[in-house]
Amino acid sequence: MRRPPGTAALLLLVGALLVVPAAGSAQAAGYRYWSFWEGDGGKNWTYATQGPSLVRPDDGAVQGFRFSVSEDSSDSAQPRRAPDFGAICAGTLAKDGLKRIALVIDPGTAADAPDGETPPVPRTACARVAPEASTAEALASVAKPLRYDSSAMLCAISGYPASGCGEQVGGDSGAPGSGGSAPATAADAGDAAGDPDGGGPSAGVLTGVGAVLLLGVAAVLQARRRR
Repeated sequence: MRRPPGTAALLLLVGALLVVPAAGSAQAAGYRYWSFWEGDGGKNWTYATQGPSLVRPDDGAVQGFRFSVSEDSSDSAQPRRAPDFGAICAGTLAKDGLKRIALVIDPGTAADAPDGETPPVPRTACARVAPEASTAEALASVAKPLRYDSSAMLCAISGYPASGCGEQVGGDSGAPGSGGSAPATAADAGDAAGDPDGGGPSAGVLTGVGAVLLLGVAAVLQARRRR
């Protein structure tokens, strides 16, 4: 049985829509970088929406850093230690005129490490700093040396990794460390630009979907005129 012209056009439209997202995902790339997290006051981590130099946590806050390879914040690995202020700062007494910030520093796994490097073991620290101190200042007080790039992105904590900063791994580059730049992340010293979560379809995908929809509508209208 012959399908009506409008049905054929709609089938073509559906097929095209299925192809466009698949093409976008095939080009996805991961980036190797330190992500920045904040304890939610309980047992969970929340991906930070600002860089550590902009966040000025209150006394009793827990801040976390995790080194890993991820595409964006939606699939970024969390620190593997719980954000437990009581446990981390139990041995650091409160002092007038200073605040205590609990820090979890997780260098990640061997699979995330750059070639030739071995990640240190995860550790915690309790920074006792001035009331107006930022997370970056608290981190510097317990985990030197820190390394930043020219755009103020945090590249290394306690000297790890020894080199590299937000390099692309896989994707269109075809090989690790071949260029590209890390997504705007909360481990940047400045504000994260654009979509804070890094998720959702890209502008290219949305444009492609829009074009396909227009072509499909035009095909259906033309078919109806020929009846």
